[in-house]
Amino acid sequence: QVQLVESGGGLVQAGGSLRLSCVASGRTFSSYAMGWFRQAPGKEREFVAAISWSGSRTYPADSVKGRFTISRDNAKNTVYLQMNSLKPEDTAKYYCATTSTAYRVWMTPTSYDYWGQGTQVTVSS
Repeated sequence: QVQLVESGGGLVQAGGSLRLSCVASGRTFSSYAMGWFRQAPGKEREFVAAISWSGSRTYPADSVKGRFTISRDNAKNTVYLQMNSLKPEDTAKYYCATTSTAYRVWMTPTSYDYWGQGTQVTVSS
């Protein structure tokens, strides 16, 4: 059973930084891409960033490019999302996710099969 547990969310002022972590368990972590998504109240779940199984390729959404960095440590079964220059519009619940297809990277929520419980990020103006 694949399990994903996020942490690191919180309240931060605009311009500040946070680092989210997601620890995975239940299968070989290094064979699967990982993604971060977010969902604000009343809005659809939005792609934030994805990273390939080895970590050699990353895919940030245009809305976070240059501000957010996705990375992973396969020895720790952990994926990170470093968020800098945060804006009030980044306020959302952030989820990490992974797929059931090894060695492929996806950027749409429907392509991801396993999800964490989410961690809230609130950016005050």
